[in-house]
Amino acid sequence: MNNYRAMKKIVFFVIASVIAAFLVYTAPAEEQDLSSQYESDACTSILVGRLASVDGSTMTSHSCDSNTDRTWINVVPNRKHQPGDMAKLFIETKRTKGPDDQDVFEIGEIPQVKETYAYINTAYAVMNEHQLAIGETTFGGKRELKSDEGLIDCPELYRLVLERAKTAREAIKVADELTKKYGYIDVGECFTFADPKEVWHFEILGPGSGNTGAVWAAVRIPDDHVGVSANASRIRKIDLEDSENYMASDNVHSLAQEMGWWDPDSGEEFEFCYAYASRRSMACRRREWRVLSFIAPSLNLDPNGENYPISVKAEKKLSVQDLLTIFRDTYEDTSYDMTGSMMVANRRGELIKSPVANPFMSQDYRQLLNIQYERTICCARATYLTVTQSRADLPDAIGGVVWLGYDNPATTPHTPFYCGITKMPDSYMVDGREKFRRDCGWWAFRRVSKLTTFRYQEMVRDVEVVWKGIEDKLFEDQARIEQEALRLFNSDPEKAKEFLTKYSIDTANDAVNKYWQLGDDLWSKYNNRF
Repeated sequence: MNNYRAMKKIVFFVIASVIAAFLVYTAPAEEQDLSSQYESDACTSILVGRLASVDGSTMTSHSCDSNTDRTWINVVPNRKHQPGDMAKLFIETKRTKGPDDQDVFEIGEIPQVKETYAYINTAYAVMNEHQLAIGETTFGGKRELKSDEGLIDCPELYRLVLERAKTAREAIKVADELTKKYGYIDVGECFTFADPKEVWHFEILGPGSGNTGAVWAAVRIPDDHVGVSANASRIRKIDLEDSENYMASDNVHSLAQEMGWWDPDSGEEFEFCYAYASRRSMACRRREWRVLSFIAPSLNLDPNGENYPISVKAEKKLSVQDLLTIFRDTYEDTSYDMTGSMMVANRRGELIKSPVANPFMSQDYRQLLNIQYERTICCARATYLTVTQSRADLPDAIGGVVWLGYDNPATTPHTPFYCGITKMPDSYMVDGREKFRRDCGWWAFRRVSKLTTFRYQEMVRDVEVVWKGIEDKLFEDQARIEQEALRLFNSDPEKAKEFLTKYSIDTANDAVNKYWQLGDDLWSKYNNRF
């Protein structure tokens, strides 16, 4: 580790400034005291226990709402390693251009394990070959907790736990061991873990400037519950005597005492989110309210509340389609719908929403029209959305599915990628951030989502016909495809993996081709209305 210290110090300051630039949330004036706080509104994740889903799946999810994260996705294979092998650790000094891009900074190395598991890898790795899945949101936390004494940032911790763990509990144990020994050097992050039996909400921060390690807490979401993370720390009280449902780092209380953020003699009960972060951001809290209100409407949660239950009992069992509906929500039919006041009279004198009323207006348009910004669940800057299924009643290669859609969830279809696949479509392994590329699958969806904003109320209907047609067929075919995969698996597991790889690639390619055509059709149909 000492061999890397000098270079690590230099790159740390560069990366810290970049992180700060992306994470600081522009809050209302009364909330802009950020002297000790990183804040973010960049992602949303929903967790579903196995008894809260229609088919016994556990689910987690990640709307990667970023204007910078890479758009390429690949499959990293299972690898065997020899005694004495070392695992290199990296920090990206700028966005990588593809799976083989070497333009990353090697910050150090740690001893390799005997075997690393295969996983689907993108800006944040998604699911490994044992159906262990992860979602993510950044909550930042107090600035004083950021440390440069270590080797592991958030994306690398993601990768390491998927390479080394089979279950959510094991993933948390691996994260603890690695960060305790090698140090966590990122801001506060929430990982939402799901394996075929359990889902866990895990929050981690650095140990403070000059220290090596991490501070973290984890809460198990009950099997019949649904939880949410929306860029704010959510863990409050932790009962460490209940090891079935709570876990935490050894320093979870002592670090808060050392930093002067909690005094056990004060009589106030320790609350993780208030000790190490805050609950100030309405952009985060309102998304929590909206998600939990979909799951348990009878609770009548306050949209302006500060704290909500970390999870709620599902009042109806949820499917993947239900989660996609939530991720497409823009606060329709509430007072927080940014298009609610954009009414015009049609030719019959009836009041309708203006054809250009758009929930994804830029700041320029909102200022022009004097519209108050709301951070909705659905986000136009999403790089991708993943909703995962992990199922105990199927072999891992078939039971684990990542439903993935590029760009804005409101205008894109989500297609399945099974965790037993060995390859992604060629166009999904091309990064499109630098420029428009016809060989990049992300751009097929990106172009349509941006075109739709010109006359949203009309164009979104045309787009919905296409994405809904794609999704409906895929969900209708899911049981049949998995039955055939299971038949093949029982005689030859490798043939089942080949079958699922081809199916996943073919369905994704079909969606890409339809969206290139849809983009051309939108240009033609609405040419005289732009």
